[in-house]
Amino acid sequence: MSAKRQQDVAAELGLGETSRNGRRWGRWLAMVLAGAAIAAAAVLWLGLGDEASPQYRTVAAQRGPLTVRVTATGSVQPTNVVDISSELSGIVRTVKVDYNDRVKVGQALAELDTDKLEAEVAHSRATLLARQADVAEAEARVAEKRSEYRRVQRLQEKNFSSQADLDTAKAAYQTAQAALASARAEVAVAQANLDVDETNLKKACICSPIDGIVLTRQVEPGQTVASSLQAPVLFTLAEDLAKMELEVDIDEADIGKVEEGQRASFTVEAFPTLELPATIKELRYAPETVGGVVTYKAVLAIDNSDLILRPGMTATAEITVAHLEQALLVPNAALRFAPVEQETAPESGSVLRKIFPHRPQRPRARAAAAGEHGERPLWVLRDGSAQAVTVTPGASDGSMTEILEGGLRPGDAVIVDSVAPAR
Repeated sequence: MSAKRQQDVAAELGLGETSRNGRRWGRWLAMVLAGAAIAAAAVLWLGLGDEASPQYRTVAAQRGPLTVRVTATGSVQPTNVVDISSELSGIVRTVKVDYNDRVKVGQALAELDTDKLEAEVAHSRATLLARQADVAEAEARVAEKRSEYRRVQRLQEKNFSSQADLDTAKAAYQTAQAALASARAEVAVAQANLDVDETNLKKACICSPIDGIVLTRQVEPGQTVASSLQAPVLFTLAEDLAKMELEVDIDEADIGKVEEGQRASFTVEAFPTLELPATIKELRYAPETVGGVVTYKAVLAIDNSDLILRPGMTATAEITVAHLEQALLVPNAALRFAPVEQETAPESGSVLRKIFPHRPQRPRARAAAAGEHGERPLWVLRDGSAQAVTVTPGASDGSMTEILEGGLRPGDAVIVDSVAPAR
């Protein structure tokens, strides 16, 4: 077939046009894919490109006052609380006081029935009288036997009596003396029994041992008191509510800072806006462990002259353990900050990663380790870059820390955190 004929056949079948159209569509598809790749690369470059140099949040180091306090919780208690009970068993005849009554030393709080006790006293007194009569009789017998012994002794000296009569008289005299000693001992026993019974009669009056106020009353008239096994508590007295104590629990981590004589302030839930003064008067050595937490009891003296505080009130105390007037201070966050070198993601084998480098990650902060003698690195911003200076920290109030020595100067821009730079 001739060349012309072949072209005519191809034209008739449309083969030439299809080939040209396919090549045209292939070129358009390649152009679209290249544009998409360029757009994706631009987005990747804009979104993941290199950031600016790290930026930091700073606070100026400055001199100022620093007060270090230890916080502890506890309860308000009277200085002296006495539980009153009865040594005797019996029926309560009368109760003479009630809640909140003020009492004096020796004042009757309640009385037991005394009929049986009075009878026992009368019996002991009669027994004592009988024993005293026995002593008088024994004394008369001793006098008689002494006279008889002396008479026989004179007769024996003149040989008018035998030695046997003398020995018998002497033995009778000594026997009478022994009987007298026994009678006197019986008198002492009877006197002791009378004293016991009279003491029990006095104890039938349950009296106050202190000047104070009645906090609780747990007895009513007609109630039977049985003290054979354990003496029941009938009344609870507080000695003086004008001077009270605040007992707080100091954590073992803070006990080394607390000393007797330090001043404190506290609040109670009844008066949350009222701050009251106190002074530490006692630190106890005995530990108290609750839930694995070890604490030590501190007793604070407080003034309750206006009687606004009541026993058992829950209080939160702040003990001032140190106060500095002109200390070089930095935020605690500055001592925890340390810059870390930027971390970059590993390079992949893709063409885009080779053309457009991965965006560096933001610098992260880590805690700086303390030195052998407590020195720590502190980062300051000087000449636009972070520089480390070695300092020795001192007291801290939880938010600010005193710098004792080192290369820090007042006014230095202390770095407390790093911030993401704006793009």
